[in-house]
Amino acid sequence: MADNHAFDIVSEINTVEMHNAVDQAQREIAVRYDFKGTRAAIEYNKKENNLTLFADHKAQLDTVLQMLKEKMAKRGVPVNALKRGKMEEATHDSVREVVTLHIGIESDDARKIVKQIKQLGVKVQSQIMDNKVRVTGKKIDELQSVIAYLKENGPEYPLQFVNFT
Repeated sequence: MADNHAFDIVSEINTVEMHNAVDQAQREIAVRYDFKGTRAAIEYNKKENNLTLFADHKAQLDTVLQMLKEKMAKRGVPVNALKRGKMEEATHDSVREVVTLHIGIESDDARKIVKQIKQLGVKVQSQIMDNKVRVTGKKIDELQSVIAYLKENGPEYPLQFVNFT
């Protein structure tokens, strides 16, 4: 039996499932009657981890976003990984919005997570490693209590707990 147990706290999304969700939303836009003849579309930039939503007006843009969220939820991609940008006027009386995908734990949030873990009063150590936080401890129960606490009180974007040893 190992002396120390550990797990990593990360914030990631399944990019393949995200691509599939975008593809399904684009197909639905193409066949829906209320989108016939409009500029409604979704562009997914995998390198930049963002989506660009296009529509004729704000209400249509909101519908496109809602459709995308439904497809993401069905495919198991966390909807709260989306960070909405500012809606902008585009060419030909249309609107666009850039929505970024939250990947990785930001350094400020990592420090907050480490501070929250210390305030719990359990005997675990936590350290920041690039865009993840590693938590180690002798008892699995203490590590599980940290996971339970962070699921309830963590940041607004999704967290995953991986590499549990």
